[in-house]
Amino acid sequence: MFFFPIRDHNPSGRTPWVTWLLIAANILIFLSYQGLGQDERTVGFVYVTFGLIPAEATIVSAITSTFLHGGWLHLAGNMLFLWIYGDNMEDELGHVGFAAFYTVAGVAASYAHVAADPASPVPLVGASGAIAGVMGAYLLFFPKARVDMLFVILLFIRIVPIPAWVVLAFWFGTQIVSGAATPEGAGGVAYWAHAGGFLAGIGLVLPVFLRRGGPAYWRQTHGHPPHPEASYARTVIPSAGRRRGSGVRGGGSGGGRRGPWG
Repeated sequence: MFFFPIRDHNPSGRTPWVTWLLIAANILIFLSYQGLGQDERTVGFVYVTFGLIPAEATIVSAITSTFLHGGWLHLAGNMLFLWIYGDNMEDELGHVGFAAFYTVAGVAASYAHVAADPASPVPLVGASGAIAGVMGAYLLFFPKARVDMLFVILLFIRIVPIPAWVVLAFWFGTQIVSGAATPEGAGGVAYWAHAGGFLAGIGLVLPVFLRRGGPAYWRQTHGHPPHPEASYARTVIPSAGRRRGSGVRGGGSGGGRRGPWG
C-alpha cells in the first residue's frame, strides 16, 4: 500500500510566479548534472561542493543544497509538494515575501539536520526541508483545506479528499517517529530537516497569521484558502478484478524527502 497527495481544491488567486520559478530552477539544475550520472565521481563532486555537509555547514551551502536532488523520484516528489502547497502561500505572503520565507525555511531545515548529526560528512541535498516549511505554513493558515490523496492498495486505486490538518499532521508525525528511530549517522532521509523546516514554517508565518486575526481568520475563511474551490471533473479509476468505481472530485498534497543524501 502507498498513498500520496496529488492536489488541493483551492488554486491560488493569482499567478504563483515564484513557485513556478523555483520548480523550473530545481528541474534545470538537476538536468545540468544528471547527464554526468555515468561519472559518479563528478556527480559526487557536485554534491560535496554545493550540498550541505553538517561538519562544514555554511549559510551558502544551506541554500545551494536545496536546489540539488539525488534522483528523479526525489525531484518529482518534492516538486509535486511544492506545486500543491506553494501557490496558496505565495498568494498570502506575496511574491517577494514567499521567496524570502522559502529561503529562510530551507536554511532553518538544514541547520535542524546539522543539530541532529553535527559530525556527519555526508552531503545533505534536496528541497524538502524548505518545502516542509511551506507545508507547516499551509497547515497554520488552511487547516480545513481539502487535499486529494491517491491511495493504491495492491490493484485497488482511489482518490480521497482529506482535510489538510489530517494529511499534514500525519506527515509531521511520521517524520518525528522516523527521525527518532533512525540511528545517528545512518544517512538516508533527513527526517529532522523535514521536522525542523515544518516547525520553522509555522513560526515564520505566525506573525502574519496573528495580524490577520489569528483564530478569527479561520472563522472568516472557514480554514480554507480565500478563493473559490476548483471544479474538478469526476474521475473514474478502474480497480482490477472489480467493477469500475468512481473517483472523488478533489484537489492536492505535501512533504518532501531528501534523497539518499538526506
